[in-house]
Amino acid sequence: MSAEPDPPNLLGPADVRTLAAGLGLRPAKRLGQNFVVDANTVRRVVRSAALLADDVVLEIGPGLGSLTLALLAAGHRVVAVEIDPVLAGALPSTVAQRAPAHAARLTVVEADALSLADLPGAPPTALVANLPYNVAVPVVLHLLADLPSLERGLVMVQAEVAARMTASPGSRIYGVPTVKTAWWATATRAGAVPRPVFWPVPNVDSALVRLVRREPPVTTATRLEVFAVVDAAFAQRRKSLRAALAGWAGSPAAAEVALRAAGIDPSARGESLDVGAFARLAEHRPAEHRPAVRSSP
Repeated sequence: MSAEPDPPNLLGPADVRTLAAGLGLRPAKRLGQNFVVDANTVRRVVRSAALLADDVVLEIGPGLGSLTLALLAAGHRVVAVEIDPVLAGALPSTVAQRAPAHAARLTVVEADALSLADLPGAPPTALVANLPYNVAVPVVLHLLADLPSLERGLVMVQAEVAARMTASPGSRIYGVPTVKTAWWATATRAGAVPRPVFWPVPNVDSALVRLVRREPPVTTATRLEVFAVVDAAFAQRRKSLRAALAGWAGSPAAAEVALRAAGIDPSARGESLDVGAFARLAEHRPAEHRPAVRSSP
């Protein structure tokens, strides 16, 4: 028995290539442009996102509209942020032609997600996106920091990045992306994505990561102070924390004092600490090495 054809509003391989050709578009490696060409994949992404009926969805890098159309077809409002002016200009027309009944629920913003500060309309509550591999973690961290309305998300990223975002303390791949993501959200792997569903086909595997916002650890340290000790701990990850944090604290001896005050073994390594431990440690940085606090103008 043959499979039912895809609904006409979702994009298949031929549709994606036709749209790209009509725009004179050749996927740009520098922008991480690998477009999803499989309708079943975008349906799966929307299902896995477990969106609520009233969610306003933020999509980063909508490209030619494969995932955008699936999100709109599921009944959601979508704010699509696209850095490429050609793609940003074409997306409303694509949606109007292929899903006219849903076009009013789409807002397209031409912008760089890494500098995104505010958005038109109701604040987005969910992030669903196929993220460029080279900026996936910075984009997620920036959005979680600057858009507090985001409560949950599902992002498609390089499999290696997914592994790092969701690693557990003690793992050899546990590091800066893991801890900084954990400051904002609980991150779990939500499945693999095969290479052939993209055009062009990437030379790396992809995976889905589910994000659920959580409260940051209770601490007197600021986020920037916590992230500073995280960066220092993993800059020399093969060294003990006593040695790796010598510059951060002022000396190995000062680092040991701070570590013991935080209840952490000075011989431990960064990958053994969870985000709460890093927050405790940040509280005990020697005062003379803390960033100066500027007074208000």
